[in-house]
Amino acid sequence: MLKRNLSDLLESNRDWSIRMTGQDASFFQRLVNQHAPEYLWIGCSDSRVPANEIVGLLPGELFVHRNVANVVIHTDLNCLSVIQYAVEVLKVRHIIVCGHYGCGGIEAALENRKLGLIDNWLRHVQDVQQKHQRRLLPQESSKSVSDRLCELHVIEQVVNVCKTTIVREAWERGQNLVIHGWIYSLKNGLVTDLGISVADAGELDQIYDAALSGLNNCGCCA
Repeated sequence: MLKRNLSDLLESNRDWSIRMTGQDASFFQRLVNQHAPEYLWIGCSDSRVPANEIVGLLPGELFVHRNVANVVIHTDLNCLSVIQYAVEVLKVRHIIVCGHYGCGGIEAALENRKLGLIDNWLRHVQDVQQKHQRRLLPQESSKSVSDRLCELHVIEQVVNVCKTTIVREAWERGQNLVIHGWIYSLKNGLVTDLGISVADAGELDQIYDAALSGLNNCGCCA
């Protein structure tokens, strides 16, 4: 991969600005005057997963939170603040938790690598691993244990989003809000719906169980 210095990045930024203005003279003015995305994307920090690009959305159309291994926990004030702002101020209609196959954080947790401070963060992934040990036995198909843990981890993070006070209170007041679980393949650039989309607290358990059962029949290619 060609290495680029900071001046290259600044030059690319200028080229991009000129190109966007040439395509749409009012593009930046609209961004200044309006911020009304319909989607919140909770994804991994991995540089190979550019949220806007892989779903074909422009700046201003997708509100984004990213961290290592797309973890959602109830003590992470950063993530919770993003969710609250998205739900209560921006009034997003969809929250998408999107993991990806080949996630370094998932693989490090699975192999119990010692990396330092981040080991504490990846403990949450290992909790998912321990919860689903039975589902993480060596796969008969080409699906690897790592791929399966990536999928299970997304499903569990969707549950965590649904159980936040922010989302529960939004549903209680009748706000139209759906939480989804997706996964992205680095090999072909395709996103797969993991079959967990929750629009009401009362349906969470049933949809969760169905999503776990659906993994056994998942034909997606990692």
